[in-house]
Amino acid sequence: MPPDDCDHLLLCFPYSGCGASMYRQWPDRIGDTAVVPLQLPGRETRMGEAHYGTYENLAEQMTAELGPVLDRDFSVFGHCGAALAAFEFARRMASDDTRSPTTCFVSSQVAPDDGPYGRFLDMSEDELRVVVVNLLGLVTPTKRLVDFFVKVLVDDLAANKVYRPDRSTTDSFEIRAIGWSADVEIPHGLMDGWARWGRCTSLVLDGDHQAFVKAPGHLLDALQAGVEADTRAL
Repeated sequence: MPPDDCDHLLLCFPYSGCGASMYRQWPDRIGDTAVVPLQLPGRETRMGEAHYGTYENLAEQMTAELGPVLDRDFSVFGHCGAALAAFEFARRMASDDTRSPTTCFVSSQVAPDDGPYGRFLDMSEDELRVVVVNLLGLVTPTKRLVDFFVKVLVDDLAANKVYRPDRSTTDSFEIRAIGWSADVEIPHGLMDGWARWGRCTSLVLDGDHQAFVKAPGHLLDALQAGVEADTRAL
């Protein structure tokens, strides 16, 4: 549960193939905002649960689960594929005017109508297996462990591939599109399409595709500044 003395929540969606622990290097709070890593079904502490299937299904499920803790202003953050999951959740919440997010931070991802985009989407399971082994960072990971993570990654990528939201825009929350200067996976120049989906502010931060994992100071500053600016604008 988030601390009671924080005025704002930042709900952080894990990216493809990962769980909430990917945010373990992030602080518990950014100013008056509590950082809340979300655990999605089918991984880590929820590995016994079925995969959500689509971002639309995930948004519906997370809306029901998070309702009791969304007793204050909140924003969402997602990187790469998780940006789309966060965006769909924000859209779902915005349909209820009393619980619309303040800001939707989308990092290193093209707009929904410009996708699906990314080299991982076209990889075979054997190629994804190599990716998983490298991500795990273990000298000799067991086949069972690798198989499990590959299955999660494949299912997450499948959700990305079929995401085709309706083209309706929303002014209920601010979209803040964060690109990265040295990102070769999703070059920041491909992110301009987010402006078609609502009120949008774009920025480019120094770093590569994985820079966000370590919660660099300039990212935290951008998140805090965005939340504060969008809260004042309400």
